[in-house]
Parts: sequence; structure tokens; C-alpha cells
Amino acid sequence: MDTVIINQNIAPLKAQLLDHPVYNKVKSVDDLKCFLECHVYAVWDFMSLLKALQTKLTCTATPWMPVGNPEMRYLINEIVLGEETDININGKRQSHYEMYLEAMEACGADTTDVKTFMQDVITTQNIFVSIKNSTLHENIKAFLDFTFRVIEQGAPHEIAAAFTFGREDLIPGMFTEILRNFQENFPDTDLDKLVYYFERHIELDADEHGPMAMKMIQELCGDDTVKWQEAEAVSKLALEKRIGLWDAIEEKIMHHDMASI
Repeated sequence: MDTVIINQNIAPLKAQLLDHPVYNKVKSVDDLKCFLECHVYAVWDFMSLLKALQTKLTCTATPWMPVGNPEMRYLINEIVLGEETDININGKRQSHYEMYLEAMEACGADTTDVKTFMQDVITTQNIFVSIKNSTLHENIKAFLDFTFRVIEQGAPHEIAAAFTFGREDLIPGMFTEILRNFQENFPDTDLDKLVYYFERHIELDADEHGPMAMKMIQELCGDDTVKWQEAEAVSKLALEKRIGLWDAIEEKIMHHDMASI
């Protein structure tokens, strides 16, 4: 098995995600805000998948030791560099999560809930407790819980599968569709930072991080059939949870729209 076969096997789930009706539900500024206020959790937990891989594939402790495969170290550190310290719209270093928060605030979306959630994670020191006790939609809870279960229980190839097939490999297509809708529907809203964020993701993930992540999967699974099967299973679950997240966003937008009638 290889990444080509996994992509073939998960193609129906990817098509379901890329054809999701949520894209057509974002028709007003309030719809956009609702979308961002839910999607931000996926932007945040993505960073945890990335840092989990860095922890497992490189040395992040002292005294330093040359851990694992140098090629793996390069691939993951290069992706971390781009995601954690990219250049923002003002030419300053910033993580993509921080860029997203600023983009939300620029177009009037509320960042209070996600910041409160983050503070609770710091307070409890237990991500699973914070997820369970939050007031998030059940699908968003399930999405986050899956991510951190993979991190806690998964081997590097499983974390890399969730990262690659559930996130990196999908981002260019998903964000291109979202960006197109935003530009058409909200020409008078301050979307400069949001557009910049999406365009950076499209540029980095399609041209650099996506191919790097695929190479990382190939290296981690090698000729081990069991690892390839486990990588595929995790990839399918990751896509199912992402579809659930999209379902939650669609539901919240529809409820919001109905309440405003």
C-alpha cells in the first residue's frame, strides 16, 4: 500500500466533504461569523497534531540527542516553521492560529468563546475534561476529542495520517471553495486578513506542506502493511469527524438564520 492507494480509498469521504452543503449556507456576514467561530477550533487543534509529530519525530528535550531519521526531522521542522512562525499580512511573524483570530476580529466575529476554552485548557491541564465540560456543539466536541485521542494513543504514523489525509491534503481544495464564496458574498466586509490567511494556506499546503506530509507518511509506514492499514483507518475517521464538524457549522448557521427571521 502507499499514499496513492489511501487517497483512492478515502476519495468518497473527501468528495463528501468538498461537496458539503455548508459552503452554500454562508450567505451573510452573520453566517460568515458563525462559520469562523466554529471552524477556529480546527485551526487550533491542527497545531497540536503538528507539535505532537515534532515531539515524536525530533528531539524537543535536553540533553539533545539525534532522534530518528534526519529526513523526518527536516520535514516536520520545516512544516512547523511555516505554521507556527509564518509572515502575516503586516510582514510580522505569527502562527496561523493567531492570524485566524485576528482575521475573525477584523470582520467582527466573536473570539470570546475560543479564548475562554483555551484558558480552561490551561486551568484544567486536561484537554479531555475541558472538551467534555465545554458548551461546544457535540460534533465539535467529538472532532476535538478524536484529535487528542489520536495524539495520546496513536503511533507517529497514525498522527501523521490524521495530519496529512484529514487536514493538510484537504486544505487547498476546501479553502479555495470557501474563499471563492467569501469573495462573492461579502465584498463590503473587511476580509483582508481572512483572505490573506486562506491564500497562505493554499500556497503553503498545495506547493510545500502537502507534498512534505505525503513524504512523511511514506517514510513512517515504509513496507509495513499493518501501519498502512492503520494509517488508512485513522484517515477515514479523521474525515468523518471533519464532516461532522461541517454538519455542526451548517446546523448552527441554519438555527441562527431561523432565529433572525
